[in-house]
Amino acid sequence: MPVEPLSLKEIEDRLAELPGWSLDGDRLTRSYRLGSHFAATAMVVHIAQVQEELDHHSDLTLGYHSVSLSVHTHSAGGAVTEKDFELARKVEDLAPGHGAH
Repeated sequence: MPVEPLSLKEIEDRLAELPGWSLDGDRLTRSYRLGSHFAATAMVVHIAQVQEELDHHSDLTLGYHSVSLSVHTHSAGGAVTEKDFELARKVEDLAPGHGAH
């Protein structure tokens, strides 16, 4: 079953539940500032594991003390879908200061 693109209203409603995430063109984006390069690297590894579990991958950038993500759904023509929000919620849960951390 193909994944359907979300409407702008649906995207805005979901973004309201994910502080720090935003729509940049046709992608969901978020940057995290961490306390060290090691912490940022560890977060990248955790995000990579989540992406493998979901079989849904973002563009992921490791900076000196930062991690940035940019995601959309290729199989939906590069639009934002529920799959992108599922990934965003899981990343938020593992981010320092969120979820079980």
